[in-house]
Amino acid sequence: MSRFLSLLSLVSLSLVGLANAGSSCVAFDVSWNLLAFGFNGKDYSAGTQDSWASGTATDITTTGRPPFNGAHTSCYLSQFTNAIYVMGADTSSPSSVHIYDATAKSWSIQSVTTNGFDPASATAILDHDTNVFYALSKGEIFSLDMGLLKAANTSALSWTDVQNPGLGDNYEPVMALAQNHVHFLNVPDVAAGSAKIFVIHFSFMQPEPQSYGNFPATHGQATSFFKDTGVQQEFAFIPDDGSAVYVINVETNTTQTLKGPTVKDPNASYFASIDSLIQLSSSGSVSYIPYKADTPSANSAASWTSLSILPSAASSDSDSDSGSGSSGSGSSSGGQGSGSSGTPSGSARGAAATSGGVSATLPSISTGFVMGGAFVFAVFASLL
Repeated sequence: MSRFLSLLSLVSLSLVGLANAGSSCVAFDVSWNLLAFGFNGKDYSAGTQDSWASGTATDITTTGRPPFNGAHTSCYLSQFTNAIYVMGADTSSPSSVHIYDATAKSWSIQSVTTNGFDPASATAILDHDTNVFYALSKGEIFSLDMGLLKAANTSALSWTDVQNPGLGDNYEPVMALAQNHVHFLNVPDVAAGSAKIFVIHFSFMQPEPQSYGNFPATHGQATSFFKDTGVQQEFAFIPDDGSAVYVINVETNTTQTLKGPTVKDPNASYFASIDSLIQLSSSGSVSYIPYKADTPSANSAASWTSLSILPSAASSDSDSDSGSGSSGSGSSSGGQGSGSSGTPSGSARGAAATSGGVSATLPSISTGFVMGGAFVFAVFASLL
């Protein structure tokens, strides 16, 4: 019996570790420091790309942070305010947007009214110029105007139903932002290498697809490359099989092909800066590939590298110290130190999104469930 209980304890710890990896996210601030949130209950700044090989990550954990216990956690950079907007990081308040002011290094919680929007099933981008979220939820495009918030309002914001884009009831969103347009990839009956486009400033769905060159018609994730100033003009598309990275330029209507990530993970999330594409795998590892917008030959030769100065995002709850995640609006705090411990939910990484439009949809069976289930089966088989 003691052997049986010990094995059950091992199973529990393994499943909790998987859950933590799915609740974290990465983003960049406006100085292109890589920020990692929800890593073993802490948050870090890894600095800029030139320091990743030999630098040391800085612990930026502070009070007021969310518990990072959701299965649908996503981070977005508001470039005008130097704020990181975090969705899905607190299961007790799933519709709230947590705001990290990267200048003041403080957190606040913005309450949000959903008005039919379902945050658990949505895929979203944050528009650069308007600072408005656009999301696809249950076949409808919704918007959420963040103004120029870098700290929460005392009054709630509201999601607004914009329109039905006519993408079909079974469309699994792959969304990217470039030139203030939302690009929908892998739309049924749209040819490979093409995208359907929603024009943000006119709230208009273009009737005909736009061809951008050579990339497959398949599900995956997408994230935009920022510029130091101005709107994004390129986005990366990573198919679920990780076979390659396709960088689409909406100015020239062309596509570059880069090496696929070393870790082939359909549940990984991605975030790009001006010179790097980051992968956060569902097992918690972080890697990157350098990118030069004006040097295609360098991009085709570039390789993925593990970013070892960050700890793995996967950890058992007993090793973590999650910040407090109380819900409400307008609560803000600064200073150093970590918050109270939180308990992660039991799902591995599902949908995740980043500013500029990383897109992913919740898998029908989570990675954590599959891996954990296989482990449980193996344990009980050993007892027979």
